[in-house]
Amino acid sequence: MAQQVEPGHAPAYVESDANVDRDHVNEEYEDSDSEVSSDESIKDVNKEKSRKPGNSAFRQQRLKAYNPVLTAKTVIPILIGIAIIFVPLGAAMWYASHQTQDFSIDYSQCENLASKNYWSEIPDNYTEFNFKNDEEPKHKPQWKLATDDSQPFEDERKVCRIQFEVPTRMKAPIYFFYRLKNFHANHRRFVKSFSEDQIEGKAASESVIKDTVGQNCEPLSVNSDGKKYYPCGLIANSLFNDTFGTSFNAVNGTNSKYELTEEGIAWASDKNRFKKTQYSYKDIVPPPNWYKQYPKGYNSTNVPDISKWYQFQNWMHTSGLPTFNKLALRNDDDALEEGIYEISIGLHFPVLPYNGHKYIYVSQRSVIGGKNIFLGVSWMVGGAVCFLLAISLLIINFIHPRKTGDVNLLSWNRERFAKDEKDESTAIATGSLPNAEKNSF
Repeated sequence: MAQQVEPGHAPAYVESDANVDRDHVNEEYEDSDSEVSSDESIKDVNKEKSRKPGNSAFRQQRLKAYNPVLTAKTVIPILIGIAIIFVPLGAAMWYASHQTQDFSIDYSQCENLASKNYWSEIPDNYTEFNFKNDEEPKHKPQWKLATDDSQPFEDERKVCRIQFEVPTRMKAPIYFFYRLKNFHANHRRFVKSFSEDQIEGKAASESVIKDTVGQNCEPLSVNSDGKKYYPCGLIANSLFNDTFGTSFNAVNGTNSKYELTEEGIAWASDKNRFKKTQYSYKDIVPPPNWYKQYPKGYNSTNVPDISKWYQFQNWMHTSGLPTFNKLALRNDDDALEEGIYEISIGLHFPVLPYNGHKYIYVSQRSVIGGKNIFLGVSWMVGGAVCFLLAISLLIINFIHPRKTGDVNLLSWNRERFAKDEKDESTAIATGSLPNAEKNSF
């Protein structure tokens, strides 16, 4: 039955139906929005979780590539070219290194063999001189043992005085090294035993210098009182501490002494690496092997400033071989004139307990750096090997030539051909081949 509607009023059921339709449409829109948002979220999740490389030539390995076929015609010229380059360059490096004048003196036994009362000749097997024209010094090197009474410990007072002759003028720059032999500084525990934070001047905590992964100061981090060693670690503890006079004093009529300096002996990069420490002297102690240098420990004035301690900076660069040189002094401007000179060495670093040796080594600089005979020889040997290989390949290719790129020589093709021949032979023997094929044979 139809509902009665008063004039001026809309039917109630019309408004109700409109509301229903509007609500239905809103729900559809909401459902649609929720579906879209859920789809987008799924896509985002899938996109985030996807590990598929991008579709580019580089990521999909579609870049153009050149795969040369190595044949005798290509390899032989390459080997000969390498030989032509390597042998002359190696010879030039060998010659340049051979022209470098240098000499070394082993003073390991000075405290045992040198006399305190007179000068004595150093045994020939303790010295080595390399000068132009193989000129040997007329005045053989001598040594004498002296005493430095300023040292507080008696076993630190020995001084080795060495006289040596320079038979030929050595052009600047002149480098003065100390050399250690049979000192194995490449042990993993030794190489990793230092604190980079301490080197950079930071007041590193005990946990940092003790527990840092990869490199830490163990087993020399802190002492029994809990104070941190500075600098900590095995490398710093084993610091080479023989002392050298900063000049070659002229003797026996030589005109003047030769001055040297520590300035410029460290690596250029060390200037930004080694910094003055921020530790208070009350919180740190010297390493165990430094106790004779700091018998009363550190105070407000004697904490070492490693930013200006160039000998220490050089020592912290460990060597990969048991025999190595460390630059101690240099002179970049003045030539070392021929004559007889004397240098004094404070003996503090023991080498005899481990059958080691210590030397003074004076050298010039060549166009390839320091004296290095091995570098030139290795280049010449490498070039000679390439030349011999080229000749060998040429002879082999001449005696046993081979067609290049013949697929019939591939192992799987050869096996297939052998199988086919065997099958044909079997077929012929059994008479199972067609007449046409038999006649073809």
